This record gives sequence, C-alpha cells and structure tokens, in this order.
Amino acid sequence: MVKFSHSVFALPFALTGAALAAATYGISFRQVGWVVVAMAAARNAAMGFNRLADQAIDARNPRTEGRELPRGALSRGAVWTFTAALAALFVIAAFQLNALCGALSPLALAIVFFYSFTKRFTWASHLALGLSLAIAPVGGWLAIAGRFGPVPFWLAAAVFFWVAGFDTIYACQDEAVDRREGLFSIPARFGVRRALVLARAFHVLALVAMAGVGFAAALHGVYFLGLVVVAGVLVVEHRLVQADDLSKVDVVFLNANGLISLLYFGVVLAALALGKASP
Repeated sequence: MVKFSHSVFALPFALTGAALAAATYGISFRQVGWVVVAMAAARNAAMGFNRLADQAIDARNPRTEGRELPRGALSRGAVWTFTAALAALFVIAAFQLNALCGALSPLALAIVFFYSFTKRFTWASHLALGLSLAIAPVGGWLAIAGRFGPVPFWLAAAVFFWVAGFDTIYACQDEAVDRREGLFSIPARFGVRRALVLARAFHVLALVAMAGVGFAAALHGVYFLGLVVVAGVLVVEHRLVQADDLSKVDVVFLNANGLISLLYFGVVLAALALGKASP
C-alpha cells in the first residue's frame, strides 16, 4: 500500500544530512539506526495518511482505483492503526536521538500529513510535497548535531526543488482527472507542456542548491564532479518525458530519481572521505 521501496527518495538525503553533521560532531551506529527508523516511520506514516485522505479520489481515478483501500483489500481501520503506530514509532525514535528532534517531531508529522490536503486548494501542492521531504536532511543533521546550521538548509532546498520537479512530472499523468475532480496541480493549472518547463526550472534550482551545499560544507572538489553526473541523470529524465509522450513517467519517477538520491549520497560520502576543500 505504501510502497516501502519509495523510501529510497528521502532516506539517502536523511543519511546525507547525518553524514555532513558527522564530519564535525561524530556519529555512532546507534544514531544511524534511529535515523533510519525515524525516517522510514515518518515517511510510511505519511503515505498511510495520504491513502486514507485520498481513498475516494483514488477510487475515481483509473490509474489508482486498484490501490488497496479503494478496492477493499484493506479496511480504513487497519490503515489508521498502521499509520498511528508508525507515527508513534517516529516520535519515539526522534526522542531517542535527542531532545530537540523529539520536540520537533509533532511539527514534522503535521507538515507531512498536511500535504495530503493541499491538492484540494492549491496548485502548489508539489511544493508542499517538496517541503515534506525536505524535512529529512534537516532531521538527519539535527539527529547528529543537535543544533541548526546553514548546511542542512542548503540541502533541504535541494530536496525541496528536486521533489517538486519530479512530482510535477508525475502529476502530468493525472491532468485530465485533476481537472474533472476539481483538484489542483501544476499540470491541471498550466497544462502538461508548461508543467514540464516548470519541472525543469525546479531541477535547475535543485542543482544550484546542491552546489550551495558543497560551498557551505567546504566539500572536496570531487563533490562538484559528482554534481555533473547528477545533472546528467536529470537531463536524461527530462528527455524521456515529453508533453506528447508520458509513457515513461513511471520509469523516470522510480528509477531515475531513486538513482539520483543514492548517487548524491555516494558523492557526499566520497567528498567527506577525501577531506575538506583546499583553501
């Protein structure tokens, strides 16, 4: 129902935030374990809540009518139990990390749950999803550092625009359904062709923010070489999806973006292993 495999989008960025903090503050296996638990619990609680909020809408969309809730494979009670249990696990994991993470955990849940309603009143719902996932690297940083800093906010900006871009592409599949249902999205508001242009703009901004991470954290030059590869994957992603051919959207959504998150994490680890940039 919630596609645990889709955790690949945000989990590497949470771990990236933790790794960047660890370069200054150190890290333990215990902390890594609780970061993974917190990230997986929050993400899948949010997905469970989204399925509950969108059950009626999903039932009227040919693309989603086969999901577990619309077709009756799961009851709302079971999904509520699943969602509440994971939300509670997230709060527990956050407090296991440190008091600041614990105190902020209800706010994080409120943001990721609120996203499910945004499509009902604003075409900027894709940006709301970007904000929901942008919490991940900030949380990863706070889990280790226990305090704020500029680096995680550059990384959060990168995730914000990256997610907004690929979610805009994904939403192009539902342009007609969104208009029929009175739902709001960038494709429904501006059309598929303009939506794809905006998605490209979002991804350019994501790359700019990623460059900001490199400068703010004084990462080794290999980081910027890695960004060239990330940019290349994004270019391929946009070449695969055209306004008159959306057949490869699912491939782009999971494969290309899953690759980007894992590739970016690997690039950051390589840069940290090689040390700080030369003055």
